[in-house]
Formats: sequence, C-alpha cells, structure tokens
Amino acid sequence: MILVTGAGGTVGTELVKALTRDKAALRVAFHAPEKAARARAAGLDAVVVDFARPATLRAALSGVSRLFLLSVAGPHLASWEGGAAEEAARAGVRHVVKLSVWRASEEEYALARWHRSAEKAIEASGVPFTFLRPNSFMQNFVTHHLASLRAGSLPLPAGGARVSHVDVRDVAEVAARILAEDSHASHAYDLSGPESLSYAQTTHILSAAWGRKIAYLEVTDADFLRGMTEGGAPPWLAEAILDLQRYAKRGQAADVLGSVQQILQRKPTTLARFAADHVARFLGKEMDG
Repeated sequence: MILVTGAGGTVGTELVKALTRDKAALRVAFHAPEKAARARAAGLDAVVVDFARPATLRAALSGVSRLFLLSVAGPHLASWEGGAAEEAARAGVRHVVKLSVWRASEEEYALARWHRSAEKAIEASGVPFTFLRPNSFMQNFVTHHLASLRAGSLPLPAGGARVSHVDVRDVAEVAARILAEDSHASHAYDLSGPESLSYAQTTHILSAAWGRKIAYLEVTDADFLRGMTEGGAPPWLAEAILDLQRYAKRGQAADVLGSVQQILQRKPTTLARFAADHVARFLGKEMDG
C-alpha cells in the first residue's frame, strides 16, 4: 500500500488521481479532519496526519510499504520529515519518495536549505529514499497569481529571470512511476519543464491562450513583500519566496533538464498546453477551490 501525505494540496491531488488511474492500493493523509472526511465519503481510505504528533503517523503507516512524503515547508521541515522517515523505517516502509525543491542539494536559497536539511534527516533514518526536486510549478499561475493575472498583470521582482516551469501533473506522474518501481532508491531528480522562459514570454503565452492582455510588471522587493504579507503570508514565508526570486534572477532556475522525459518516456508539458488546459479556471468557469 502507498500512503500519500499532503493529499489535499496541488501535488497531492494530482498524485492521487494518477495512482487511482493506475489502480494502486492507496491511503491518503490530510492535516484537516474535514478534508479527510470528504475523502472517506468519496470512497478513499483517508486518515488525518499531524507531523507534529508522530502517533498520528504511526497509525497511518500501518500496512504501508511506500510513502509519498510532503509536508508544509518552513524551518521545521527537517524535524517533521525526519521524524516521519524514522516512523516509516520502524513501520517497515520500503521506499520514501520526498517532494523537495529545485536543486536543493546546492542550498542556494532558503527553501532549498530547509528541504536539504529534511533530505539529510531522511538519509540518516536508513529508509530507502528518492528525492523529487521540481522547479516552480505552472499551477502557481492559476493559484497564487490568479487574481493579479485576471486583473491584467503578473507583478514580480524577477527582472529578466528565465525559469523552466514544470507542470504539476508531470511531477505527479513522475512520483507515481517512481512509487511503482524499485530502481530509483538513493536517487534525486531535478524536474524541469521543456522551456526556459522569461516572465515577459510567459505572460505572452498566457495572454494568447486565455484571450486577455496580461503583462509582466516589475515591482520592487519591498512592494513584493508588502503584497505577500497583506495577502496573508507570514513574514518568514514572504522572505523565503523573495529569496527564490533573487535566486532566479541570478540565472539559476533556467536550465531545461531531461529527467521528466527520461522517467515518463515522453516530453514534459509546455506552458502553452498547460494554459490551454486551464483556460476555464482562468475565466472563472470552474470552482477556484
């Protein structure tokens, strides 16, 4: 059986879809009891997991052979995910697949440092592991940036940064494939999309697909931080996202890699394909939740 933690999030939702299509034996874990209740009502084996309370994970791991590990990023990540890996080792889990971040091994920005600390804790647990390190998600354009894009702009302090955004659906399919195979232990994969695009190019593609004029809008670091905190982000998270923007401005998020194609035996999804698939979401013709 596979346990998927973070099952209600952007990646977890798509991974559950992929594993369900593959008819995998599956248990899904949520932090919110109401989400677990809805999943059980839909016929899923659903549990509640609180990474700060290891006993909840012990129960969830009963009968599990493979674990997809995804918790909320932050300075606590190594403690939470390292503890989860230790519980997995005690439960006899044969493989942990952790969702990490782009080039975590280099520890060049805050999110990478947090995730690399968690990776090291997982390595120390002794449980076989695979680390998936995706670049920024295309899905951010229809989640975090949706309101501003509908208003006609993408405000970021990104300058001329180029980013090889990756579609979460590809990340989930990669995760499903790795969870089904035994040949990926002790491997880490940086996952990119097929194109390295500036944000001016990105908004041009989104505009063409969605039939609205959208422009990239350069903002200062201070305005970016203010916008994030006014939108409800805690200051530590706003600073971490700004650090990621600075990392991209140094040209370090631009590489196009072959890992997705290598694992899936097909080309990764283009931004134009992603945008075409999400036009209804942009136009508000489907639920935003």
